[in-house]
Amino acid sequence: MKTSIVFLLCISLFPGFSQGRVVREDETGFAECNVFFPGQVPPEGFTEPFHVKICQQYNKEPRFATLYSTKDKIPLYSAFKFTKPAQSEEENWLVEPQIDDPENDLHEMMHEADIGNTVANLGANQALTSDYVGSGYERGLLNPSVLNTEDFQVATYTLTNAVPLSPALSKSWHRDIGKVVEQVLIPHCSQTDHLYLLAGAIPSSVQVKGKVSVPESLWLAACCDAPEGWSLGLVKKIDDENSLADLTVGELEKQLLPGVHLFKGSCGEDEQSQEKREAILQAVSQIRSGEQVGKSNNPETKDQPVEKHNNPETNGWVRRVAGIIATPFVKLVELLIYIFVELVKFVFYFLWLVVKRVVGTILDGVYSLWNGMVSYLKAISMVLIRIPYDVGRVIINIFLGFLQIVQDVMSLIYRILSIPMGFVLHLAAFPYHTVCAIPSVLKDVATGIGGTFLLVIDATASVLHGFYYLACHIIKRFVPKNFSDD
Repeated sequence: MKTSIVFLLCISLFPGFSQGRVVREDETGFAECNVFFPGQVPPEGFTEPFHVKICQQYNKEPRFATLYSTKDKIPLYSAFKFTKPAQSEEENWLVEPQIDDPENDLHEMMHEADIGNTVANLGANQALTSDYVGSGYERGLLNPSVLNTEDFQVATYTLTNAVPLSPALSKSWHRDIGKVVEQVLIPHCSQTDHLYLLAGAIPSSVQVKGKVSVPESLWLAACCDAPEGWSLGLVKKIDDENSLADLTVGELEKQLLPGVHLFKGSCGEDEQSQEKREAILQAVSQIRSGEQVGKSNNPETKDQPVEKHNNPETNGWVRRVAGIIATPFVKLVELLIYIFVELVKFVFYFLWLVVKRVVGTILDGVYSLWNGMVSYLKAISMVLIRIPYDVGRVIINIFLGFLQIVQDVMSLIYRILSIPMGFVLHLAAFPYHTVCAIPSVLKDVATGIGGTFLLVIDATASVLHGFYYLACHIIKRFVPKNFSDD
């Protein structure tokens, strides 16, 4: 434990040890992380421009591969291999600077607190720790840390490998996937190093803080790329933490994007042994029901010492005879038990198919009936809601039309009556204007007479003044000055 704490402390002081390189478009697949796919061929069909390929590294070694959606801010899948689980688990969350700032020279994962202002648009294309704080969701790992040894485990604690999960769902996902991988997939794959795992999430329209998409469901696809290989798919619904449905990889691919192909050559899905598949599904069913899966070919059981007796030769001979006699009966009993078990399985499977078909038909009918009723009630409601509106609009239109008619009638009456009324008014006003004009005329006549009289007086005075002036001038001209003095 102390060693793990010191080790992780060193990682926090030297974040350059942990790298998560964004794969360039000119590189093939996931570059050096192609080793986590069968035949080094990544899944096909994930071709959206907002899909980013990340080669998750630690200590300059590839640890797993992730396809990240910058639109939904969650990984679509993480590809990894099983390694021996570590004894301790410490969280050490990292972010990928180049997702938000491709021109940045930080080519490796870093702690969010250590980035500061060195990355432009931090959080624009990826989720941050602040998006989860107070949301009620945990950072659930697609590639569970419990399936990885120490070096690989540190690399899993990156936000590009995390999706929003409720605490209970995150716990059940890691528990179920850990049990399935360790107790079912590993024992049934003859070459453990050839077991390839894909853990993914299907985004939904529900978002945390309007940014990070909450998965609709989680899924796991396994491929044992070895002789007598096989493949398997598992799906866990987000609304049921105890759900764990098994299905083929082909059926799983139909639930993802159109044209998705997870494994090269379907990982022998068409040629895999039916007995092998049934054994795997039975083990998965035991895990789903909470039972402990028994491990076959346990090396500890093989290495246990055989109890010795005093006479080994006699005991061996007796055992061989007893074995020869009991073998047919044992085989017969095993055959009968096998037939009985298969018969019971067939009956239950047949009943399950019948019940599934009947229930599916009933549910489809109920769903169709419900949709029809909802559509009918919606249409009726819209009609009923529009009736008062239409009636009110008709009444208003009628009232406005009546007012327009009254206005037109009044206007016509006014136009008809305006002709004689004007004449009568002018005729009635004629005496008034005539009588009122007499004082004005008399005033003008008096003014004219007075003016004429004044004009005559003024003319007479002017003539007399002229004669006076002329007489004075003549007298001054002809009368001697002396005489005038006397």
